[in-house]
Amino acid sequence: MPKKSQNLPKTFKDFVSKFPALGNAHEAVAMAVEGLGPLDAKTCSLVKMGICLGAGLESAFRSHVRRAIQSGATSEEIEQALLLAMNTVGFPRTVAAWQWACQQMERDRRENK
Repeated sequence: MPKKSQNLPKTFKDFVSKFPALGNAHEAVAMAVEGLGPLDAKTCSLVKMGICLGAGLESAFRSHVRRAIQSGATSEEIEQALLLAMNTVGFPRTVAAWQWACQQMERDRRENK
């Protein structure tokens, strides 16, 4: 199972438990891609937020908001990253993602008290 498993969705954990080779391959690809360029972890998380927002992947979007926070992103940086998508993916999807981000940031604040 991938190393960053503590906050992953149960369905993902169950899938990787049943198919560990696929989970390991998924993690290896993610680590390889992150190491291919000059972007730091925070920037990678902000970019991945935009990708998830465009694809409508709520759970993955929340995960990358959490990772962005863990990498030092501010709420203002998270908001700007998601607002950049508005003209491309539309107002309703952007508003939904803003709500997901706010909920995730609040959850992280409560858990880190």
